[in-house]
Amino acid sequence: MKKAMSKRVLAALISSLVFPPFAANAADAELLKKIEALSSELEQLKKQVKLNEEKTAEALKSQPKTADAEAIDELKSQIKRVEDKSVARWLTIGGDYRFRLDSLKGETRTFTDVNATFANAQQRLQADFFNNPSTAAGSSSYFGAPAAGGMSTSGALGALMGFSQAMNAVKTYDQAAAFVSSPQNAGLIQGLAGFAVQVPAYKPENTTLYTNRFGLDLSAKATQDVSVNARLAMYKVFGAQDESAIVNGGTAPYFADRVGVFDGTLGHIPSTSYLNVDRAYGTWSNIAEQDIWFSVGRRPSTNGYPSNLKLNTAGPGKGGTPSLLVDYAFDGMTLGWAPDIESLPGAYAKLCYGRGFESGFRSTPANAISDTDMLGIAVVPIDTDALRVWLQWDRGFNIFDAPVMRNTYFGNTAPKTNLGDIDWWGGGAMGKIKKVGTGDLNWFADVATSITHPNQNVSSQFGFQGLLTGGFFAPEAAQRKTGWAVAAGVRYDLPSRTKLGFEFNHGSKNWITFAPAADDMWTSKVGTRGNVYETYLIQELDRRPISSFFSKAFFRLGFQYYDFDYTGSNNWVGAPVRISDVRGQMMTTTPLAKAYNLYASFEVKF
Repeated sequence: MKKAMSKRVLAALISSLVFPPFAANAADAELLKKIEALSSELEQLKKQVKLNEEKTAEALKSQPKTADAEAIDELKSQIKRVEDKSVARWLTIGGDYRFRLDSLKGETRTFTDVNATFANAQQRLQADFFNNPSTAAGSSSYFGAPAAGGMSTSGALGALMGFSQAMNAVKTYDQAAAFVSSPQNAGLIQGLAGFAVQVPAYKPENTTLYTNRFGLDLSAKATQDVSVNARLAMYKVFGAQDESAIVNGGTAPYFADRVGVFDGTLGHIPSTSYLNVDRAYGTWSNIAEQDIWFSVGRRPSTNGYPSNLKLNTAGPGKGGTPSLLVDYAFDGMTLGWAPDIESLPGAYAKLCYGRGFESGFRSTPANAISDTDMLGIAVVPIDTDALRVWLQWDRGFNIFDAPVMRNTYFGNTAPKTNLGDIDWWGGGAMGKIKKVGTGDLNWFADVATSITHPNQNVSSQFGFQGLLTGGFFAPEAAQRKTGWAVAAGVRYDLPSRTKLGFEFNHGSKNWITFAPAADDMWTSKVGTRGNVYETYLIQELDRRPISSFFSKAFFRLGFQYYDFDYTGSNNWVGAPVRISDVRGQMMTTTPLAKAYNLYASFEVKF
């Protein structure tokens, strides 16, 4: 029947082409009738075929299954049960490995090392006493003269010990001002000049610093809409199981964020081969059938936008923080909402809270320090591949004077006082422009400001310095100080998997950020009071990913140049001093005028 119909249609078409035009008009009516008839027959045929298929299916259902059919159904059921219980269905494993070589050089300014000065005074006064243990007035080799107090050897040693104990009792600016103006203390401070350990300007270098870093990422789907994410990290120096190579072990460190490893930098600053918990947090999503989420735990608050460009990693998504403001391993929580707004694709906002220091019980007489907390609000009005815009406000409450660290140049440190609060405001954007020449152009621009709100407290362990106020033994009345910073950069991605990048950032005199966990060896470059220039080249290997779609391996070669305008980069304790004005003052850290870092790495993401 189908062949007959096909022949009729074909004949009709051929006849319409073969017959001359003058005959076409005469045959139109007859031809249309034939076509309509054929169409009707075709529709009837389709209905009959469909009806036959349905009858056949019903007949098969009514017949008893064969053994083979039942076996196939059972096998399918088993496969589904296995898939439902499969680890791959609920657990994702990934991570990264990095070998890195850094060649570091710097240029310092002449300064007086506070820690070494006190140690020198104690050693020499102890030696003077042990050589001549006496209580006779004037027997001290250093303070025996009438103008120096006419002290005995035991009296001079006791005076230094009493001076140190009295220092520890100072809490406020008024107490500090009274302490340094006291005739006895003023004399001892002046007398310390005789024990001063002045460090001439020098050029530190470490031409081959090798480090090994390994991270293991785990993501588990626990229940519907509830997941747990974790990251374990190891980061160490070749040939060491501590951070001494990074912190200038044995002498005054260069920067406050590189004095030692503490809670906020663990896993981000080279230390030991231990695999530490860098992140661990649970997330409840799709709350109230809306794009609302709540997340709590050790937060993904490091390596945020736009630092992912230089790191050659995917962006941290909605969990990240702007790297110019925050790069710190916080414990805290987030409540976020991503409304569906057609004109604002990818928009979301979130409220973040973190604890930077837990002070413990405060009912005991010896503990008057408060917890250090952070509160932040992030608004991202647009989040697409072509354009991402962010606005951020953070406030740090009860900022401590020093974190908990062990075996540093200053011994074991811990918060001794709260110095006040800090506000941060920031905004930035990043995006990608495709097909610029032969490649794609990635870009970013970021700006931020910091505003301190100091209280009347000063740090006794740092010579009565406050929140961006004062110098060692030179207390300054509390006053609000504002700093600002800008950062910008580009990365050009070529079809050859070659990526060329350049970044620049500048920080003002009183700029302070909260980014000690940044991936920079000298110090967090975004906290620099001055200028930092960085250029890098990334070459990815042209190899097919196996472990995941995002797997890749690449080499990276880069160079950083730090040009410091003021002392105290990444340090909120004490007032900055212009580098050109540093001429032997008492300081706790070694002042750097310039720093250079040539680095190369081999990295694998899996």
